[in-house]
Amino acid sequence: MLKKISVDAVCAGMYIHSFEGSWLSHPFWKSKFIIEEADDLARLHRSGLSAVWIDVSKGLDVPESLIANAPPALPSDGPRAACDASVIRCSARDEMQRAARLLSRSKKAINALFNEARLGKAIEVEGCMPLVSDISDSLARNGSALVGLARLKHKDEYTYMHSVAVCALMVSLARQLELDESTVLDAGLSGLLHDIGKMSMPASVLNKAGSLTDEEFAVMRSHPERGHGLLVAAGSIPDSVLDVCLHHHEKFDGTGYPHRLKGEEISLFARMGAVCDVYDAITSNRPYKKAWNPAESIARMAQWNGHFDTRVFHAFVRSVGIYPLGSLVRLESGRLAVVIDQHPEKLTEPLVRVFFSTKTRTPLQQTDLDLSQRGVTDRISGREDPSQWGFTNLDEFWQ
Repeated sequence: MLKKISVDAVCAGMYIHSFEGSWLSHPFWKSKFIIEEADDLARLHRSGLSAVWIDVSKGLDVPESLIANAPPALPSDGPRAACDASVIRCSARDEMQRAARLLSRSKKAINALFNEARLGKAIEVEGCMPLVSDISDSLARNGSALVGLARLKHKDEYTYMHSVAVCALMVSLARQLELDESTVLDAGLSGLLHDIGKMSMPASVLNKAGSLTDEEFAVMRSHPERGHGLLVAAGSIPDSVLDVCLHHHEKFDGTGYPHRLKGEEISLFARMGAVCDVYDAITSNRPYKKAWNPAESIARMAQWNGHFDTRVFHAFVRSVGIYPLGSLVRLESGRLAVVIDQHPEKLTEPLVRVFFSTKTRTPLQQTDLDLSQRGVTDRISGREDPSQWGFTNLDEFWQ
């Protein structure tokens, strides 16, 4: 059984399974070993790492005295509280820098993992769990910051960062569906690994800027089965993770691939994966198309009858918001604003940054407006297409 503990709680006799943020530098040449020497323990305490994963089936567990004397959790200051060391709700602004650092580390980790797969080497997915845990913690602090930043990937890093984004979206959706935390982490892992089969695709097909030929499309459609084979060969992968890899392109009406499954024949995780995969794909710049804005993407997906499980899609909308971070909206007052944070319970009343008047067609002094606050009378009247207004820098409002 794996358990995440702080570095300060590590003692001799514990079996280190992996380091929190295993892609970071640490003072050891291996990542799986029993802490036996006092020097090793001292080096770990000086390493600057925040936590490690221990395997209590191979070494000592956390002493009862540490559990009994653990400090109580800090209280939350509400939905827009500032971040601290605990995993409590905070604003998107306060989580942004931490999420940016996490995404930078994530890119390196997934790049390394996928390159191993591309070279035909055995995939070690155990090291993914610290990354999934970090992503989960970031989303627990704020559900918008990391998801918003993950959307801003460059075209040349799409394959890697798409996996990180889908991981985050799967974690958010799993929590919205009120799954237990162990299952939430499995959902995140399935999102992280769902596209690993693309590593066996020819680069000329994977990165092609134009439309694929029928032959190239047939090759691309084989990536779920190829990825499933890679993960089966890796061993010790949860069945739910294997299933998402194989079936995230199935559609609820039975027109998907590779097995044309229909309705409840598709597992819950695979139905979740289908929604998360498509949302990140259409909100990201690709070699062959520009990204759609988040609110427009939600509206379009809602019109695709038969593509998604309606219950899962509605839960997904609740998890990212009717007006996700970065959406351009028109207020009843005639002003335009960008969504810069969500209210966890009031989906139509986010925090927005007002910046433009549609009446005078001139910029306004930027003002933050929390539509959920008592006394605020302005409301969102609808979403707007940034391209129709010539706005090309909306993401600068919330980053």
